[in-house]
Amino acid sequence: MALAAARARVLRALSRPLPPGRLPFAARRRCSDAGAPAALPPGGYRDWQERAARDPAGFWAEVARGVLRWDSPFHTACQAGPAAGAARWFLGGRLNVSVNCLDQHVKKSPNRVALIWERDEPGTAVHVTYRELLDLTCRLANTLKKYGIQKGDKVAIYMSVSPLSVAAMLACARIGAVHTVVFAGFSAESLAGRIMDSGCKAVITYNQGVRGGRIIELKRTVDEAVKNCPVIKHVFVAQRTDNKVQMGDRDIPLEEEMAKAPSVCIPESMDSEDMLFMLYTSGSTGKPKGIVHTQAGYLLYAALTHKYVFDYQQGDVFGCVADIGWITGHSYVVYGPLCNGATSVLFESTPVYPDPGRYWEVVQRLKINQFYGAPTAIRLLLSYGEEWVKKYDRSSLKTLGSVGEPINHEAWQWFYHVVGEGRCTLVDTWWQTETGGICIAPRPSEEKAEIIPAMAMRPFFGIVPVLVDENGKVIEGNDVSGALCIAQPWPGMARTIYGDHQRFVDAYFKAYPGYYFTGDGAYRTNKGYYQITGRMDDVINISGHRLGTAEIEDAMAEHPEVPETAVIGYPHKIKGEGAFAFIVLREQTAHIDSVKEELKTMVASKIAKYAVPDHILVSSNMGASFPSLQVVKRLPKTRSGKIMRRLLRKVVTEQSDNMGDVTTLDDPSVVKEILDAYHKYKEQSSSCQAALESPSSGNVEGLK
Repeated sequence: MALAAARARVLRALSRPLPPGRLPFAARRRCSDAGAPAALPPGGYRDWQERAARDPAGFWAEVARGVLRWDSPFHTACQAGPAAGAARWFLGGRLNVSVNCLDQHVKKSPNRVALIWERDEPGTAVHVTYRELLDLTCRLANTLKKYGIQKGDKVAIYMSVSPLSVAAMLACARIGAVHTVVFAGFSAESLAGRIMDSGCKAVITYNQGVRGGRIIELKRTVDEAVKNCPVIKHVFVAQRTDNKVQMGDRDIPLEEEMAKAPSVCIPESMDSEDMLFMLYTSGSTGKPKGIVHTQAGYLLYAALTHKYVFDYQQGDVFGCVADIGWITGHSYVVYGPLCNGATSVLFESTPVYPDPGRYWEVVQRLKINQFYGAPTAIRLLLSYGEEWVKKYDRSSLKTLGSVGEPINHEAWQWFYHVVGEGRCTLVDTWWQTETGGICIAPRPSEEKAEIIPAMAMRPFFGIVPVLVDENGKVIEGNDVSGALCIAQPWPGMARTIYGDHQRFVDAYFKAYPGYYFTGDGAYRTNKGYYQITGRMDDVINISGHRLGTAEIEDAMAEHPEVPETAVIGYPHKIKGEGAFAFIVLREQTAHIDSVKEELKTMVASKIAKYAVPDHILVSSNMGASFPSLQVVKRLPKTRSGKIMRRLLRKVVTEQSDNMGDVTTLDDPSVVKEILDAYHKYKEQSSSCQAALESPSSGNVEGLK
């Protein structure tokens, strides 16, 4: 009944009349057409959306036959298993992912550019055609086979972004091996843990990496890791720099072996549900989870979302600046674009190397049409001002995208107006490692459909969202909030956590039986659009009011002097929980005390008085100028750019002796900076500790 109601809601949303004409962009929270019409599928957007909701198996079967190249056709589009999370797709079908990403395009357009490698060294882009990438892939695949890697074996890839790292992924897919890409910045301990959990037989790495003008000792890290990994038989070492590294008995010079290998490798025909890759994502409990994605369903979903969310047209240059160590890099740097025959940019550097104009110089030089990046990077660049953007020609841009976390309004406005010059479609995308691809985004949509700033808005074809209350009851109607779940399976969803299916069921299907629980909260607007409000474990209950910390962060981030915020909850004896805010100020910001008061006023006016943080710890580069305030320069972020709020919560709740796994931090030394700042904050504010513990503390407005 609940699934039927959710499908009906999707269909009702489609039945609303369209706006009579293109809507002009106006005020901050008004609607925007935000660019040119999106690419529409055959039959039109509404036709596909209705068919995907009414008959998902039939819809995906037809799409799969048209998009993918099959060795053997499938006989059953979708089979729901007896247990939660057990749906299987395209049963009986066989194919090879590398053939779909390479061979089919080589036959038609062998000299089409597949990859543009924007190396760390500015202005040194390398273009790789589909023919050349197929040659690289086959030689690398044959090298793996020569050293005993075969179908079903696990291979770790610990490399910086490059054509060779993409070829390593595709080479594994070609011979039926399973790759697990580990971000080339994780510690030896993190790498070893992933190798042992997945049972990898080999590692592919570089001698060194280069990022932001700095040398990264990749081979040294691998050497340290494999000391504790008896499962590793071989380490394949490629050369990113000319520097020599120590080579041991199990080390193999990769390029030398590839030069001797045949340039043709017969692809392994894989079952649709065979494992394609596993990718480790940090769990809040500490132990990383090996998320498993399979062949056909994942590839189909990545390709379809790439095409329709970003309005990709043949000949476009697609610029996703994510690292291949994350799911965004898998889906929208490698598999989605290459399956569609696109030209995909590989970005090896950082947004501010050699200066804050790097992204936009690359856009100008490579004539990028779609640009997809993280809100964290946008907020960082925003703080440097407009001149670094306007210095370069961005007229090639058609679509902008944000990924990784909800984008705040100020960053959205800056991205849209300054970077996109008010003419590019801007898609705020919501999805997860577990979903395989984008699930909610403003596009695709009907032509001229509105885009609301900083909102994901519309479910993709076949995605049926539901909101559920804390008692597990589906919340009907609009203008409501709840736990975001998805009511029916889709091909791109993960199949399991490697080696621990019960953990998979417990994490995603146990809380709300019959639904995939995303772990996020969401608000459904009065028009039926979806606004992501933040992780449910980032939801705090103040005086009986459930409030996403992202809502408070969004309100505070609208202050012109505040490019970044992080809010966490802490125990409060009267209100249950209170809000503690960490904020980053722009350089040269004066009157910090005034800014803090203005922030409190903004939160009170935009949300409610009960939502005003009890404490605000300022992060700034201006500490020397304001000795009365203890400041830090940054917030704790993972290498993918997400703020690790778990650590902030540990600091505020006096649990700093049990910080858990901090290896995913970009710079673990930030923990000490914040701890020192917090302790000095308490010392300098004589009432702070009492305020944290006293039953009479804080703002009690809004008691329920």
